[in-house]
Amino acid sequence: MPTTYEEKLQAFGRLLRIMDELREKCPWDRKQTLQSLRHLTIEETYELADAILNNDLKGVREEIGDLMLHMVFYAKIASEQGAFDIADALHAVCDKLVARHPHIYGDVQVDNEEDVKRNWEQLKLREGKRSLLSGVPNSLPAIIKAYRMQEKASQVGFDWDNAAQCWEKIQEEIVELRRNVQNGASLRDTEEELGDLLFALVNYARQLGIEPEAALERANRKFKSRFEYIEANATRPLIEMSLEEMDALWEEAKKREKETLLSSSELLP
Repeated sequence: MPTTYEEKLQAFGRLLRIMDELREKCPWDRKQTLQSLRHLTIEETYELADAILNNDLKGVREEIGDLMLHMVFYAKIASEQGAFDIADALHAVCDKLVARHPHIYGDVQVDNEEDVKRNWEQLKLREGKRSLLSGVPNSLPAIIKAYRMQEKASQVGFDWDNAAQCWEKIQEEIVELRRNVQNGASLRDTEEELGDLLFALVNYARQLGIEPEAALERANRKFKSRFEYIEANATRPLIEMSLEEMDALWEEAKKREKETLLSSSELLP
């Protein structure tokens, strides 16, 4: 049976009370600061991302709770400093949501989600943002940052018309990178060309509707699984094996993956 609205409020109130008690009575919780919690919050965020990629809904539930605790923790510390409390933070985001959804809370008409995103960015500029890109955190991983900057720029029409044009740009960047390598260009210049190629690949993924960070993480996991298969099935230390021998085990791992995928699909209704 679904949780009622009142039960949800009670659960949030319970977390607030527990936070008050821990901050008062627990030596570890009393010691924490905004700065000391930061790296822990980043870790929890990545744990949530892992659970989502694994389609682990039980894990997603747990990590949501952990992150909610961190948000309440930050607000509690801020309230002790007289800066703001959790109510201030929640009212602020509610006010922002209402202001940035005039098609729901006003008389603005939209036809699709692209109109909504475009309006959102324009409203942010009216609120005092200096640039469309100012909302992209500097500390984001590079691939995610590239994706978000491209996405935001596209809201004002600064974008390729289609994926085919992105592909042409990728081919152009590959030629320039190869030319740098063949001509013995400086490491800095070659690094710049490689960065341009990666940026173009992110743009291509975006045009295809693929999140490049998730795609790369799936590739990482696939590589890890296959390499660990090589390690587990090697007849002698890897350093003593030839590339051909290791590659044969790699192909075995790929074959086992396909067989597992086929057997799993056969079990589906």
